[in-house]
Amino acid sequence: MTTGPAHGTWEPRPAARWEDAFLSGNGRHGAMVFGDPDDERVVVNHHTLVRPNGGERARPPELAAELPRLQDRLLAGQPDAAESFTDGRDLQWVQPFHPAFQTRLRRMTPDEPRGYRRTVDFTTGVVAARCEGWRSQVFVSRADDVVVQQVEASDLHICLDHRLPGAPHDLAVGHGSVLTPEGALLTLRARYPGSDRAYTGVTLVVVDGGRTTLTPPGLRVTGAESVLLLTRVIRHADEPDALALARALGDLLPDGEDPYARLLDRHIAQHRTAYERVTLDLAADAAERALPGSDLLTRPDSPACLERLFAAGRYHLLSAAGMLPPRLTGLWTGDWNTAWAGAFTNDANLNLQTASAAAAALPEVTEALAALIHGQLDDWADNARAIFGARGVVAPPHSDGESGLTYHFSREYPLHLWTAGADWLLKPLVDHDETRGERDPRTAHALAQVALFYEDFLTRTDANGHVTVVPSYSPENRPANASWGAINAAMDLSAARHALRTAADYHPERAEDRRALADRLPPHRINADGALAEWAWPGLDDTYDHRHLSHLYGVWPLDEINPYDTPDLAAAAYRALELRGAENDSAHGYLHHALVAARLRDGDRVAHALGQVLKGDFFHASLMSAHYPHRDVYNADAAHTLPAVLIEMLVQSTPDRLVLLPALPTAYPHGRLLGVRTRFGAEIDLTWSPDSATAVIRPTRSHRVELRTSSGAEPLDLVAGEDHVLTLETW
Repeated sequence: MTTGPAHGTWEPRPAARWEDAFLSGNGRHGAMVFGDPDDERVVVNHHTLVRPNGGERARPPELAAELPRLQDRLLAGQPDAAESFTDGRDLQWVQPFHPAFQTRLRRMTPDEPRGYRRTVDFTTGVVAARCEGWRSQVFVSRADDVVVQQVEASDLHICLDHRLPGAPHDLAVGHGSVLTPEGALLTLRARYPGSDRAYTGVTLVVVDGGRTTLTPPGLRVTGAESVLLLTRVIRHADEPDALALARALGDLLPDGEDPYARLLDRHIAQHRTAYERVTLDLAADAAERALPGSDLLTRPDSPACLERLFAAGRYHLLSAAGMLPPRLTGLWTGDWNTAWAGAFTNDANLNLQTASAAAAALPEVTEALAALIHGQLDDWADNARAIFGARGVVAPPHSDGESGLTYHFSREYPLHLWTAGADWLLKPLVDHDETRGERDPRTAHALAQVALFYEDFLTRTDANGHVTVVPSYSPENRPANASWGAINAAMDLSAARHALRTAADYHPERAEDRRALADRLPPHRINADGALAEWAWPGLDDTYDHRHLSHLYGVWPLDEINPYDTPDLAAAAYRALELRGAENDSAHGYLHHALVAARLRDGDRVAHALGQVLKGDFFHASLMSAHYPHRDVYNADAAHTLPAVLIEMLVQSTPDRLVLLPALPTAYPHGRLLGVRTRFGAEIDLTWSPDSATAVIRPTRSHRVELRTSSGAEPLDLVAGEDHVLTLETW
């Protein structure tokens, strides 16, 4: 290992497509940088930018009065009963995410770029492009919440341009340009069609050593040594004071210092600390590590490719998480027609994208997820009351970030029947509490609300006295011999058990009753194929060819089913994994498959699922991913989930167990994973080779855990503050 893995990527040419633009972000603002020295475009995004489409007024359906009759019909054997459990509305999508505008910088004397190179540095978040006579550097500050761009070019025309793909033809746009004491100010105000809602972009242009001339709607800069641009976006109803915005941006500029360097230093202090906590080194070839990202992607079997995608995944996940967690597109899009509304999709995608937060030492991501959850709990309570007539909370299947109300559903996707979402969304918050050894009172409150829902909802029983989950829904699948709404989906059973037992752990005063209710839920069913059935209700047949693996929720992310405590159920879950098809080759399906396979200790199956993504042309030159093969539909699922897969195949933990090298593919015989966190409060550095592995464990609290390796199980006593070094066999 003579050199370390690359913590960045580069290309020898500008981006021709917005999907290939390099990315920077701070969890509020996002920037997509093309790097064209003659017509530089930086697409500016903001998490709050969603277009009104009727979803802003939508409410959950008032169906609680009809629930008992629906339950009667389903329990009586009417498999299509849930199809009429609706208020008759058409499918209503959540408000779609969209870009704000692009800053454009045109050189007034274009020239053939010589010595061109475009880079993104994951450790700093700086996207740079340079060639002879041109240099541009862009980052989005975590410290000051501003898009910062410094350009070294003498003669430029600068403007804010809303004309991006899919922009509504009747978007009401107004431009402004004015000279202020802080610098030249460019503004762009856009009002949505048929709405009083709007957003405004402001760019303060500070010129060093040149002349600025207003050329509405833009400006010209001549004879400059450098130009600094500071950009922000705000969503609003009332028109903001542009001069006040200029003063706020001007206040960021230090007196007597290089403003760009000072802004960058403040940003790096937060960004670098988070990014560098965990690293992966697969002993890749140095020549391959030096390749441009687009070339490296053509070598999917190369360890260097996986190293870079791991690094890029953590970088993009960190950059997309702040005021909110990542959307389907992270924090970025260059097109107003964003697939699936660029929503927070809670029945798989958001959960997969945030899967590595605790282990990969990114509490910033967990806090962003917590912000979404806690900001919507009142809406979740409305869902529980309106649809189920229950106390407590039910999470929506989709959210635009503004609303947590359930209104996106249809006959084919009766997502309003799904009750497991709150538990899945809260699972990373519970993992975070276990990792740090301290319980967040906000998480405790949310768990109590989920438990209240189940106390009110789980009232029907079967012939054996088990409480039933009715209606029940397994996203986004249906039994082969019944309709979409059914009884006792495996995911719903696992989620209810986990939520009640976890709430009992957080609230001892109600623990006995909640554990008793959890114990009354029915066991999982093993079907005639020897597989864990997707519906535990007798007579419901499995549909195997599907992208979701909701029925294996008890394996991952829960610890309910595992090879150590429940070997028979683990074998049935493995059989279910073997039978599962890929349906439409969605990236999230493959990586979800890999996560489950890692928990079931099958390195070959992990490698195959990873290979489907690495060899399926899922990644753009930006190293952001697509939803389908051949870079079809810009989507962050693969990019953000891949680090979780790689960590799970190397290190797994519960509050009382450590599993080392459970599913290491033979394709990666050498490597180091440094800084990974565990749920029993320790940091681990793991190094492996074909013969042996070494783990250095640094516990933050004293605890006895069970150590699981290929050699078996043994107790491991850890003392806070004392490093513990283990040597073990690999294959």
